[in-house]
Amino acid sequence: MAACGQGFSRAVRASPHPAWRQAHSDTTRGRLKSEYDAVVIGAGHNGLVAVAYLQRLGVNTVVFERRHVIGGAAVTEEIIPGFKFSRASYLLSLLRPQIYTDLELKKHGLRLHLRNPYSFTPMLEEGTGGKVPRSLLLGTDMAENQKQIAQFSRKDAQAFPKYEAFMNRLALAIEPLLDAAPVDMEAFQRGSLLQRLKSLSTFKPLLQAGRTLGAQLPQYYQVLTAPSVKVLDQWFESEPLKATLATDAVIGAMTSPHIPGSGYVLLHHVMGGLEGMRGAWAYVEGGMGALSEAIASSATAHGASIFTEKVNSPRPRFLQGSENRTISDSEGPSLSRWARQGSESGFRALQPVSGPAALNQVPVLLPAPLEVQPLSQPLHWRRGWLRPHLGAAENRQRVRKLVVPVSSTMAKSPKTQPACPFPGFPGLQTVASVQVSSGGRVQGVVLQDGSEVRSRVVLSNASPQSTFLKLTPQEWLPEEFVQRISQLDTQSPVTKINVAVNRLPNFLAAPNTPRGQPLPHHQCSTHLNCEDTLRIHQAFEDAVDGLPSHRPIIELCIPSSLDPTLAPPGCHVISLFTQYTPYTLAGGKAWDELERNTYADRVFDCIEAYAPGFKGSVVGRDILTPPDLERIFDLPGGNIFHCAMTLDQLYFARPVPLHSSYRCPLPGLYLCGSGAHPGRSCCPGKRSLRMRRKEEEAGQAIEQCSQCEEESPTVR
Repeated sequence: MAACGQGFSRAVRASPHPAWRQAHSDTTRGRLKSEYDAVVIGAGHNGLVAVAYLQRLGVNTVVFERRHVIGGAAVTEEIIPGFKFSRASYLLSLLRPQIYTDLELKKHGLRLHLRNPYSFTPMLEEGTGGKVPRSLLLGTDMAENQKQIAQFSRKDAQAFPKYEAFMNRLALAIEPLLDAAPVDMEAFQRGSLLQRLKSLSTFKPLLQAGRTLGAQLPQYYQVLTAPSVKVLDQWFESEPLKATLATDAVIGAMTSPHIPGSGYVLLHHVMGGLEGMRGAWAYVEGGMGALSEAIASSATAHGASIFTEKVNSPRPRFLQGSENRTISDSEGPSLSRWARQGSESGFRALQPVSGPAALNQVPVLLPAPLEVQPLSQPLHWRRGWLRPHLGAAENRQRVRKLVVPVSSTMAKSPKTQPACPFPGFPGLQTVASVQVSSGGRVQGVVLQDGSEVRSRVVLSNASPQSTFLKLTPQEWLPEEFVQRISQLDTQSPVTKINVAVNRLPNFLAAPNTPRGQPLPHHQCSTHLNCEDTLRIHQAFEDAVDGLPSHRPIIELCIPSSLDPTLAPPGCHVISLFTQYTPYTLAGGKAWDELERNTYADRVFDCIEAYAPGFKGSVVGRDILTPPDLERIFDLPGGNIFHCAMTLDQLYFARPVPLHSSYRCPLPGLYLCGSGAHPGRSCCPGKRSLRMRRKEEEAGQAIEQCSQCEEESPTVR
């Protein structure tokens, strides 16, 4: 998943009271006011950017987040004690330079680990003459890239610099469109004469892009509309290179390199850049949540208010070593309650620590079945709730049995997740609906507990579907508009698997050092099952038939190879961005625990073929299928872009035609999330805002702030 900004204090930040938290507490004292100049729904990274800019304009702004953490899909969560994951989005790029500068993100703690090399594709083949299998390692050194490519084709090695120059020119032409509002077709078609004349200025970036491309415009048009395989075939002959490049054409998209339009997504992923380096992708120190934290810090330093859902319920304590307990008769119902609460994070059972001595002091979840002593009364829980899904098969056989007391597991523990640094009360921070006046104008929001917060401007960082189909009273929206929103393509092929391991993967194509220290390829996006483009297409066809891919396409990242704060010494966190998995399985079947684990085991078997011993290194895992991504992060269909990045849902058609300028048919309501143009990057404008009314300031600001970009798969 990919983009700009997430989460929570660097996973293990030294100070429990960061400066931005103090600034927020000092200015608001945690009190919710009844009226603000602007309300933002959702503290995802895009919403936080909008908040930060509005507050700098003097617009008194509040944001409400339904989860206990800020960042949306750009969060850091300690799912397994001691291991801190960028749970959804995992890579950063397309963070617009002006946002980085304007919001002073470096000052507010943002630290990046740029990756070079950045791409590693090992071959699943027999080594010859005592040599290891081949692999393709790409980075910023063009001469070294050509040397790597020459293993497969000398012709391709010579063509690669020309291909890069060709794509960079297209990126230079298209990138300014990310920083500008799309053509305002509604004003151009339906506005007054003055509005139509003003709307002509929105055509300027489009005309400039055409001028940049010049006589090669037809060739570039083909890149945007043709299957990516067709484009790549015109440049290269070797399948490993074409397949490696094609992964960027399909990442996070329910498409194949053989389907028209996939070339645009390829372009979108080479347009990024960080710290002056074009095409650069980086790990955020502390996880993607640290990016969201930096943006929030910038916002609260100027007086913005952030409210999150406060988790008041006790959290489970993770037992060490050989602790054994019993469950009393009266604790059965509590056990049921605990099991349900743990379901979002994927916890199904508490287990004793087992494995290498290096992990003996780290409380972790392991996969042995949880057994409970017979009680005189039946327990009020289903055994299925506690069916574990963590760890390797060999660990299952070693662990005996553990009887856990509910009273212990319900005790508070700071190791399970950090305390929420924002004011919060159960049910208060979730927005239930947008409030509309009798005159058909936004006048604020209603919270889940019935509280009303007045505001003449509401910005929604939620998806278009949640904003217009769930939060906004339908009687105030045109029927045609509602129908178009309900028909948005939200298909997503992604299942994200977060893995804790006690050692680095040891790839046959690039063996580890004797001491197991990270090597250059460990910092890369590692592409598995990507030896040829046909294999990618076959994986896609499985999902079209309602089946998880038999040989899933896997992008494996190890952020702890550059950021050791994410895991205990000697251990690592691994992000697996896998596809293709349908939202609904064949025959209308929903994903259940068995299906999740069967698919995850298949992914692990694939990794094992490239890196023997991987399965034995697994400490725990968190499996997020498309329905899980939708439920936890409010990503429609699990789509990291809120709706597909297809040509019919881009630019002046995003989210729907005639409503692409962040406004909607309801005056005072604006979109500021990934479902608005450009879909995956933060693009505030430079124009000074001289408005007489606060509402106009907010409206203009959100029209110039689209969204932050991370790779989420974002969600990259």
